[in-house]
Amino acid sequence: MPGRVRKRSPLKTPERPYIALGLEGSANKLGAGIIKHSPDGSTTVLSNVRHTYITPPGEGFLPRDTAKHHRDWVLTVINDALGKAAVSMHDLDCICFTRGPGMGAPLTSVALVARTLSLLYNKPLVGVNHCVGHIEMGRQITGAQNPVVLYVSGGNTQVIAYSQQCYRIFGETLDIAVGNCLDRFARVINLSNDPSPGYNIEQEAKKGRRLLPLPYTTKGMDISLSGILTSTEAYTNDKRFRGRERTAEEANADIITPQDLCFSLQETVFAMLVEITERAMAHIGSKEVLIVGGVGCNERLQEMMGIMAAGARRPSLCYRRTFLHRQWYHDSTSWFTKLPYGSGNPINEEFVHAEIKYTYPGEPETRVI
Repeated sequence: MPGRVRKRSPLKTPERPYIALGLEGSANKLGAGIIKHSPDGSTTVLSNVRHTYITPPGEGFLPRDTAKHHRDWVLTVINDALGKAAVSMHDLDCICFTRGPGMGAPLTSVALVARTLSLLYNKPLVGVNHCVGHIEMGRQITGAQNPVVLYVSGGNTQVIAYSQQCYRIFGETLDIAVGNCLDRFARVINLSNDPSPGYNIEQEAKKGRRLLPLPYTTKGMDISLSGILTSTEAYTNDKRFRGRERTAEEANADIITPQDLCFSLQETVFAMLVEITERAMAHIGSKEVLIVGGVGCNERLQEMMGIMAAGARRPSLCYRRTFLHRQWYHDSTSWFTKLPYGSGNPINEEFVHAEIKYTYPGEPETRVI
């Protein structure tokens, strides 16, 4: 069950506004954002500038090339962020950077810039856990208090909840992340990487007319995605496969199109994600669910999660809000559903002190980030 919450935060209330520069470079998206923390506890995003490394269709992004992109663009992105926020480096109180997890070479490139700026301007350097940053920005933007979090991105797929000053992982992928699964299939059918492979799969899925059987591999609170990807790819070698969109004359024909495969892959994978999220909500008694990470942009995933949340109580009383936000250090989407029967305890502000532990006296077995 969620841990008890102290009535007072253990963190001191700032006596004046604090301004932080955040740098993100864990994957192919480079970001610089400036955020102001006010004495009343509110936060304001002053600027959020990004530049994405986009590769040709059918290709992924390699760590070395991605790191070079970040080195080439990081000063431009930082200067743009400072200009849009109307502040200078001297106005900053600290410099934050993504410490991990992520791709090693891009992370190192951005961390080096953050450390150099910290030394040049004598500013404190703060390393940020990528996963915790996603969750806390989602909570800040949506107002979620004690949600079960579905964190879905190119490198992470986890169901998370907060307890005893730690974010505890209730379930996760056993092999590849959902974003990686979608990106790799986009390369198989030669979809564009602009603006992102996952977005283009979502658009193609809207044109799909046939739900094809794929492995449904939930394993308790965990899921497996590599076999689903292999099975979906196998359909491209089927004699019924056509590498084009279905025509009007072929509306009822026994053929398989790339749009059908995108639709089937999305429906199957998202159903698995919703199932393990619902199981976690039932286990801890949470009334809220928050989706963070790049795959959270997908409107079909939001819709399916909303159907699940509405079914947990009377649908007429379900309060649903959808939020699109761009994180101050990362490009992401948070989606939040709250049932109006009273939420769980608010999450402690002690998330900044979260430590990695691997024991938890409860079922299902959890670990923490």
